[in-house]
Amino acid sequence: MVRHFAATLALAAWSCAAPAAAQDFYAGKQLTIMVGAGPGGGYDLQARIAARHLGRHIPGNPTIIVQNIPSRIAAANMMFSTAMKDGTTIALLQRGILLAKLIYPSGVRFEIEKFHWLGSLNSETAVTLAWHTAPHKTAKDLFAQELIVGGITGVDPETTPRLYNSLIGTKFKVVTGYNSTAQIALAIERGEVQGIADWSWSSLKAVRPNWLAEKQITLLMQGALKNEPELGSLPNALDFIKNDVDRKVLELHFTQKTAARPLVTPPGVPAERVALLRKAFEALAQDKEFVAEMDKAKMEFDFVPGPEIDKIVAQIAATPPEIAERYAKAFSPDAK
Repeated sequence: MVRHFAATLALAAWSCAAPAAAQDFYAGKQLTIMVGAGPGGGYDLQARIAARHLGRHIPGNPTIIVQNIPSRIAAANMMFSTAMKDGTTIALLQRGILLAKLIYPSGVRFEIEKFHWLGSLNSETAVTLAWHTAPHKTAKDLFAQELIVGGITGVDPETTPRLYNSLIGTKFKVVTGYNSTAQIALAIERGEVQGIADWSWSSLKAVRPNWLAEKQITLLMQGALKNEPELGSLPNALDFIKNDVDRKVLELHFTQKTAARPLVTPPGVPAERVALLRKAFEALAQDKEFVAEMDKAKMEFDFVPGPEIDKIVAQIAATPPEIAERYAKAFSPDAK
């Protein structure tokens, strides 16, 4: 089911206030949505649906294309340094970029506080699941025996199980090298791995609805700051935390899921174009044709506006040093 974000400002009032130059800029131009993920997954599907409808809400009605860059850090680095800074390039980045600097400081060449955040297409709840042939039937089994899961280097399917192993004592074995959750899904079906430790609940329902309908998988655990009502009494990873420091570390990890599908423009884009693009996404959230296509694709949509993402980014940037250090250490090979 699609959930709507109600814009707090009337679009008509905004249109009168926006400079004429911003209103005319996009006429005859092409706008690129760069997706920091491989094709076929939830990020890609949402970007392509948005691209088919967003142009109607941008003055000048630009043509919109989608470009995939499977490496989420490479995509963020490109947006920060080399992408056009005129408002013709925006990106749907993986939420992991919000905390990437804490884990991969040498590879990160961007500062999250300097991006212009347009909003987020959704907030998310992660689920841990096992294929029906795996022996794991409850969350407790994750602590008793190894579950082999597919991972994407530096992204939630890889970082979350490593964090779970360190903080709550699970026994995930992560097989990395996949470029998208769609590839991991195929690997599960082929028997290469037994499951996935962190897949967005909304993406699972959209990409593999038959898994649920045909009871081909066992849901073992959820991961988010708040429980997803649809998942009933499924345990939350936070339920297994043993001390306050580790709770704050895992809550930091889950904070990025409140901005699960973040949209950005590079630093340096003129303020009036940033405002225009923010309003375009707010209008998209209420577009009946867009909503209908998202519903048909079984994609959850719970738009979070740009100013709210600014607050999330500021909260992450202000993480106390001891929590940031503990978070980074949790990913080391000898983490306890």
